[in-house]
Amino acid sequence: MALGRGLSELLGEVETAYSRSTTQHSSGIKEIDVELIKANPNQPRKVFDEERLKELSESIKRHGLLQPVTVMQDEEDNYILVAGERRLRAHKLAGLPTIKAIITNIEELQLREVALIENIQRDDLNIIELAYSYAQLINEHNITHEELSNRVYKSRTSITNTLRLLQLSSYVQQHLANEKISAGHAKILIGLNDEEQKLVVDSVIGQKLSVRETENLVKELKNPTLPKEPKKKAKNNNLDLNILDDIVKNLQSDKLKVKVDNKYFKIEIHSQEDIEKISKHFGNTL
Repeated sequence: MALGRGLSELLGEVETAYSRSTTQHSSGIKEIDVELIKANPNQPRKVFDEERLKELSESIKRHGLLQPVTVMQDEEDNYILVAGERRLRAHKLAGLPTIKAIITNIEELQLREVALIENIQRDDLNIIELAYSYAQLINEHNITHEELSNRVYKSRTSITNTLRLLQLSSYVQQHLANEKISAGHAKILIGLNDEEQKLVVDSVIGQKLSVRETENLVKELKNPTLPKEPKKKAKNNNLDLNILDDIVKNLQSDKLKVKVDNKYFKIEIHSQEDIEKISKHFGNTL
């Protein structure tokens, strides 16, 4: 089934139902036992902010549910949630036994479509869930990024960039979904292998790297500097100085200070007398 006229009509039906929810005299709204409502098996949203759920729960207890959830009835007279999972969760958190609901009749594929698009348009998904939602709609209905853009009211560029995040490793996707790193960090990692991606993610989290700093780190990984040439080993200068022993002894016998190592033969001179002593030992060689 193409994501076209049928879906538009369906979304129109859901939007109409939502608008009717503000009218107390609407016969489309019923009170349903929350225990009879099953979660939508195609719900793309996986992570729910507990703090925000508590806030919504308190609001429902104080003001009531202003916007009913939308459900469809199954063969066992139970209900499957179409739209409004946050509202249903918050309602249960408030300890209320029933909830206002709009009952609609939707086929399984249409159920998937509504759940996906309702969440996309409400910005209820984290970036990775959003990417999988886009991919699911594109794959199931064989549509282009441009066509999807027209349906969900998001720019084609935004959709394409979001879908590219699915090229990342599961390790990166998990940390991105949990908001340990930003989408700006994640986009830079595309093209690295899994091991490099993990290295960069761990560095971003551990060192609190900015996007710019992460860019520099990735550049180093992609274009490593040439390995430095190994240092040349120093020549073996351990010379045999034993042949100078007699000279050293003679100089020292004249109370001259002499130091000898592998590089230097040093005689300290403190007076003209020292010079004469040295001359006596070396003769005309000085």
